[in-house]
Amino acid sequence: MSKKYHRFYDGLLSVQENWLNKMAKKGYRLVRTGKLLYEFEECAPGQFEYRIEFIGHKSKEDVIDYCNFLEDLGYKVFFKNINLNYSIGKLRYRPWAEKGGRIATNSTTFDRELLIVEKKNDGKEFELHTSYEDKLKYCKSLRNAWLWFFLLFAILGYVQRSIVWGIGGLLVLIPIIAYQSEIIKIRHNAKIREW
Repeated sequence: MSKKYHRFYDGLLSVQENWLNKMAKKGYRLVRTGKLLYEFEECAPGQFEYRIEFIGHKSKEDVIDYCNFLEDLGYKVFFKNINLNYSIGKLRYRPWAEKGGRIATNSTTFDRELLIVEKKNDGKEFELHTSYEDKLKYCKSLRNAWLWFFLLFAILGYVQRSIVWGIGGLLVLIPIIAYQSEIIKIRHNAKIREW
C-alpha cells in the first residue's frame, strides 16, 4: 500500500531529513518524489535511513558522477526541488556555485537542487561526508549561497531605502550564522584530531 504526502520544505534540509527518517521508522520507504510529492510504500519499521544534500551548486557532470558513486555504494538517490517555480524555460544564475553549476537550466540542476539518499539500515552510522575536509567544503557551499542572498537583500534595502529588504537581510543572517558556527566547529574538531 502506498501513501502520498504533499509537503514543501524550501531550504530546511534538516527538517525534511528528520521527517523522512520518522516516516522510515514508522515503516514507510520513499519510492518517488515530485514538486510537492513524497510517495512511500510500506516496509519494515526502521529498515531505511535518509540523508539530504544540497547539490544545486554542482555542475551536471559532477552530479551524475556523485550519484553514480553513491549508487555503486548501494544507496538509492532521489532528486528534489528546493523551490516552487512553475515557469517554462527555466534559467537561473547561481554566482556562489562551482564553475560548471553557475547557470542552472531544465537540463542541469534547476528543480533538482537536493539529493535525497536512501541507505538500508545496517546499524552503522550513515554520513555522506566523512572527512573534515568534505564536511568543511559542504558547509561552505551552503553558507556561500545564503551570503549571496544577504548581499542581494542588503543592496536592495540600501538602494530602495526599504525596511522590508533590511528585515529580509536580517532573516537571511540566521542560516549564515548557523553554517558559519558549524564551519568553526568542524575546523576545531579537525585541529583536535591532528594533535
